[in-house]
Amino acid sequence: MSNTRHKSPSTPLHSVSVAGVVVRDDGRVLTIKRADNGTWEPPGGVLELAEAPEDGVRREVYEETGIKVQVDRLTGVYKNTSRGIVALVFRCHAEGGYEQLSDESAAVEWLTLDEVTSRMAEVYAVRVTDALLSGAPRVRAHDGRKLARKL
Repeated sequence: MSNTRHKSPSTPLHSVSVAGVVVRDDGRVLTIKRADNGTWEPPGGVLELAEAPEDGVRREVYEETGIKVQVDRLTGVYKNTSRGIVALVFRCHAEGGYEQLSDESAAVEWLTLDEVTSRMAEVYAVRVTDALLSGAPRVRAHDGRKLARKL
């Protein structure tokens, strides 16, 4: 058996994003209303090539909200099967800063869990609800709108 590995020309390319579910002591969660499409989401974005995931979460949350965070733990891995995006979601807590808008955020708010589930699309709300659970990180797939249901 040869040690040479053959790379298939049909190997799919993926991008990796990170998001932070920042939870306050009162249970409210830091969220943004995206400036480009008006959707409510946990703050996050594309992980840079030479960047560690935790560093990317800290950078993205700060850039989009003005809040400095400590990353606590990985809470979920989510694959958008239609766009080839793998999102790593981390639970975080605030360490400083203050809420401010950016080019990417039209609003920054601390929402209750009920507000999260009513304002966010299912694929983003589940990232928050998963981050509030204990135990191992959740692994889920979706098509950009709806979660893939297990058979």
